[in-house]
Amino acid sequence: MTQPRADYPLDYTQTTTDKAKDRMHDLAGAATDRLKEATDRAEEIAGNVAEQARVYGQKAQDAAAQVKPYVEKSMKEQPMATLAVASIIGFVLGALWKK
Repeated sequence: MTQPRADYPLDYTQTTTDKAKDRMHDLAGAATDRLKEATDRAEEIAGNVAEQARVYGQKAQDAAAQVKPYVEKSMKEQPMATLAVASIIGFVLGALWKK
Protein backbone atom coordinates (compact mmCIF):
# COMPACT_ATOMS: atom_id res chain seq x y z
CA MET A 1 0.00 0.00 0.00
CA THR A 2 1.24 3.49 -0.67
CA GLN A 3 2.10 5.97 2.00
CA PRO A 4 0.03 9.17 2.13
CA ARG A 5 1.91 12.26 1.18
CA ALA A 6 2.22 15.00 3.74
CA ASP A 7 1.17 17.70 1.27
CA TYR A 8 -2.26 16.03 0.65
CA PRO A 9 -4.89 17.05 3.22
CA LEU A 10 -7.02 13.90 2.83
CA ASP A 11 -6.04 10.31 3.40
CA TYR A 12 -7.22 8.32 0.38
CA THR A 13 -5.55 5.13 1.52
CA GLN A 14 -8.28 4.20 4.01
CA THR A 15 -10.99 2.12 2.36
CA THR A 16 -14.70 2.64 2.75
CA THR A 17 -14.91 -0.63 4.67
CA ASP A 18 -12.28 0.55 7.13
CA LYS A 19 -14.12 3.83 7.59
CA ALA A 20 -17.38 1.97 8.19
CA LYS A 21 -15.70 -0.31 10.73
CA ASP A 22 -14.23 2.69 12.54
CA ARG A 23 -17.60 4.43 12.58
CA MET A 24 -19.38 1.32 13.87
CA HIS A 25 -16.73 0.95 16.56
CA ASP A 26 -17.27 4.56 17.63
CA LEU A 27 -21.07 4.10 17.67
CA ALA A 28 -20.76 0.90 19.69
CA GLY A 29 -18.57 2.68 22.22
CA ALA A 30 -21.07 5.54 22.51
CA ALA A 31 -23.96 3.10 22.92
CA THR A 32 -22.05 1.22 25.61
CA ASP A 33 -21.37 4.44 27.49
CA ARG A 34 -25.03 5.48 27.35
CA LEU A 35 -26.18 2.05 28.45
CA LYS A 36 -23.81 2.19 31.42
CA GLU A 37 -25.13 5.64 32.36
CA ALA A 38 -28.72 4.37 32.13
CA THR A 39 -27.85 1.34 34.26
CA ASP A 40 -26.18 3.51 36.89
CA ARG A 41 -29.22 5.81 36.98
CA ALA A 42 -31.61 2.85 37.26
CA GLU A 43 -29.57 1.45 40.17
CA GLU A 44 -29.68 4.85 41.88
CA ILE A 45 -33.46 5.08 41.43
CA ALA A 46 -33.92 1.52 42.69
CA GLY A 47 -31.87 2.35 45.77
CA ASN A 48 -33.99 5.44 46.43
CA VAL A 49 -37.21 3.46 46.04
CA ALA A 50 -35.95 0.76 48.40
CA GLU A 51 -35.02 3.39 50.98
CA GLN A 52 -38.45 5.03 50.71
CA ALA A 53 -40.14 1.64 51.07
CA ARG A 54 -38.09 0.95 54.18
CA VAL A 55 -39.06 4.33 55.67
CA TYR A 56 -42.76 3.79 54.89
CA GLY A 57 -42.60 0.28 56.32
CA GLN A 58 -41.08 1.64 59.53
CA LYS A 59 -43.81 4.30 59.74
CA ALA A 60 -46.48 1.64 59.25
CA GLN A 61 -44.95 -0.45 62.05
CA ASP A 62 -44.88 2.58 64.33
CA ALA A 63 -48.52 3.38 63.54
CA ALA A 64 -49.55 -0.24 64.17
CA ALA A 65 -47.72 -0.22 67.51
CA GLN A 66 -49.58 2.94 68.54
CA VAL A 67 -52.98 1.52 67.51
CA LYS A 68 -52.47 -1.93 69.06
CA PRO A 69 -53.52 -1.02 72.64
CA TYR A 70 -56.75 0.55 71.35
CA VAL A 71 -57.57 -2.47 69.25
CA GLU A 72 -56.92 -4.85 72.15
CA LYS A 73 -59.18 -2.80 74.42
CA SER A 74 -61.89 -2.67 71.77
CA MET A 75 -61.66 -6.44 71.20
CA LYS A 76 -62.27 -7.07 74.90
CA GLU A 77 -65.15 -4.60 75.22
CA GLN A 78 -66.86 -4.86 71.80
CA PRO A 79 -65.56 -7.84 69.80
CA MET A 80 -68.29 -7.83 67.11
CA ALA A 81 -67.94 -4.10 66.38
CA THR A 82 -64.16 -4.40 66.19
CA LEU A 83 -64.46 -7.36 63.83
CA ALA A 84 -66.89 -5.41 61.63
CA VAL A 85 -64.56 -2.41 61.45
CA ALA A 86 -61.61 -4.66 60.62
CA SER A 87 -63.63 -6.30 57.85
CA ILE A 88 -64.58 -2.94 56.37
CA ILE A 89 -60.97 -1.74 56.49
CA GLY A 90 -59.85 -4.97 54.80
CA PHE A 91 -62.47 -4.59 52.09
CA VAL A 92 -61.46 -0.98 51.38
CA LEU A 93 -57.75 -1.84 51.27
CA GLY A 94 -58.47 -4.77 48.97
CA ALA A 95 -60.47 -2.54 46.62
CA LEU A 96 -57.68 0.06 46.59
CA TRP A 97 -55.01 -2.60 46.03
CA LYS A 98 -56.92 -4.03 43.08
CA LYS A 99 -56.85 -0.70 41.23
